[in-house]
Amino acid sequence: MARALEEQWTLPASHSLSFDERLGLLLDRELAWRDDKRLERLRKQAKLKYAGACLEDLDRRRGRALDERLIATLASGDWLRQRHNLLLTGPTGVGKTWLSCALGHQACRQGYSTLYLRTPRLLEQLRIAHGDGSFGRTLQQLAKVDVLLLDLCCAPSYVE
Repeated sequence: MARALEEQWTLPASHSLSFDERLGLLLDRELAWRDDKRLERLRKQAKLKYAGACLEDLDRRRGRALDERLIATLASGDWLRQRHNLLLTGPTGVGKTWLSCALGHQACRQGYSTLYLRTPRLLEQLRIAHGDGSFGRTLQQLAKVDVLLLDLCCAPSYVE
């Protein structure tokens, strides 16, 4: 707010505003700053594989057979508020991971805590937690996350 106040002092146009208008501008600026910080924190904690993925950049030209209405519904966040699960399926290379990260980014925008994990890594963490006695605490930490994105990528199979 202090920076915004300094800017108001330097801008001659703001001197003609009433006290209420200037205070309103300061409060708007503070709210925007707090929202930006919250989004930055949520995105950092999400650990998205594709941190820059967002639904606005979704490539709709390819023949991915994406239902535009479904994408719009998912973007609105109704599935989050209703606590529904979402499963993305398809062949390798069609963009399931990118789309899940874009949905995770959208969830962060809407104020939901999000976490992206590769399933093999999660299973290894749970195995270690079970061995060192922190299994319950690890599950509690996972339960606190609003949106858990599990990437079911598999380790390459080796044929002998």
